[in-house]
Amino acid sequence: MAQGGAQLDPRKFSCSICLDLMEDPVTVPCGHSYCSNCIQRHWDEEQNKGLYSCPLCGDKSWRRPDLKKNIVLAELVEDLKKSGLQAAAADLCFAGSEDVACDVCSGRKLKAVKSCLVCVASYCEEHLQRHNEVVPMKKHQLVEPSKNLQETVCSLHDEVKNIFCRTDQQCICYLCAMDQHRGHETVPAAAERRQKQKELEGSRLNIQQRIQEREEDVKLLQQQMFAINVSADEAVEHSEESFTQMIRLLQNRSLEVKRQLRSQQQTAVSGLKELEEKLQQEIAELKRKDVQLEQLAHTEDHTQFLHSYTSVSALSEPTHSSSIQTAPLRHFEDVAAAVSESRDKLQNILRETEEELLLLQPQPESRADFLQYSQQITLDPNSVNLKLKLSDGDRKVTYTKEVQPYSDHPDRFTGYSQVVSRESLTEHSYWEVERRGGATVAVTYKNISRVGIGNECGFGRNDKSWALLCGFNSFNFYHNNIQTPISGPQSSRVGVYLDYRAGILSFYSISETMTLLHRVQTTFTQPLHAGVHLYYPGDSVELLKPE
Repeated sequence: MAQGGAQLDPRKFSCSICLDLMEDPVTVPCGHSYCSNCIQRHWDEEQNKGLYSCPLCGDKSWRRPDLKKNIVLAELVEDLKKSGLQAAAADLCFAGSEDVACDVCSGRKLKAVKSCLVCVASYCEEHLQRHNEVVPMKKHQLVEPSKNLQETVCSLHDEVKNIFCRTDQQCICYLCAMDQHRGHETVPAAAERRQKQKELEGSRLNIQQRIQEREEDVKLLQQQMFAINVSADEAVEHSEESFTQMIRLLQNRSLEVKRQLRSQQQTAVSGLKELEEKLQQEIAELKRKDVQLEQLAHTEDHTQFLHSYTSVSALSEPTHSSSIQTAPLRHFEDVAAAVSESRDKLQNILRETEEELLLLQPQPESRADFLQYSQQITLDPNSVNLKLKLSDGDRKVTYTKEVQPYSDHPDRFTGYSQVVSRESLTEHSYWEVERRGGATVAVTYKNISRVGIGNECGFGRNDKSWALLCGFNSFNFYHNNIQTPISGPQSSRVGVYLDYRAGILSFYSISETMTLLHRVQTTFTQPLHAGVHLYYPGDSVELLKPE
């Protein structure tokens, strides 16, 4: 039995409900067979309708049919299972939910192998034979199985869309061309396809060229990254080696200076100790002489006095003390000063190295990059000139004809119509101002002079401030009373960027684009504040809130 079963088609022993080899096969009155559980579930679902049908042929019964086990079929199925064909049966050519089904097959449908654009139908291998045998059907256009065949058929006329309307850029049928699209530019769909195919090939060539260009760009970027990595690794290695050598030199020099200082100290102290011992000996001898002379002075016998006077009054040669200095030795202080000077030089070198490293850091490029450093700034009422009026939470300043009732304060600008920010600027700061009329936008040290109209008070007129004068048709930059004309697009909005540690100060014209007007590279030594200078009544500047 098993031998004969191996020659049988496993598809004939599959349940058309579960699509698997039948399990406990039963036969319904019409003769079709199913898994016992599958047909029972099917009829349970139909029970409310009062009709019981065969899933394959549709044979109906008002009464639920009795099921009989198909013994022969059950044995054949078991033989198939034992012969190892169950896996093959699970991989049958029946159409699943993701497959295109043959439109001709009845009952359980097989997978379609081709779709016909003329017939608007899909066919399995068996039902496709007529297209290979019948001469007129050999001319039909066969394509890979498609679930979207209905898109090729006109929904109004049920005709194949084999014409392309260039006017409306859509596929139509020949009836549409004579009706809704009459007078339009139409061509056969195949002709339009050929033209579009050429365009597609041109697009592909363009895309492939761009891919090649981008791949070349990627290669260049990779080469640049490789070069950067190699250069950085070499710089790190060289720097570590240089710093190691410098540390070793400093340690050796420190030990040598210490050794020489201690040696000179020992020599100097040793000589002084020797002199000190001689002086102490002389002092002791003089004290003994003083006692002898005192005793001699009290001798009453004149003869004895005169006899002893010569020997007692004789003094030894005094110790030479010209090497004793009244002022402290300068030698060691000079060495300490020289070491301090070397330290200062090293600090300057290290500071220059740090500045070089800061310059290597990437600077913001787009406005979005700058806005991440936005700082909320308000103007200081204690510094504002009496002709300037603050408003909008001290974010806007306007030049007025009337004197404002501000109280006296030592920080107030008395001559120039200027004001500085209440807050000091952070290490990275970006802010924007909207101006009406002429104005100067500045940054300044807080200790700028406030009284009078001398250059020491005006923004950009001294070495304590940097200022961009925004005129009606021009820009000018001022620092230390040196004017630098600036060319750039006029705008009412100006952006200012500060990188304090790198010593970078930049001014930008802000409109639809962001244009650099002027950049300063310097070294800042004190905290900075934002500043504004107005010139004529009605002019105003507003510090915009970060967006």
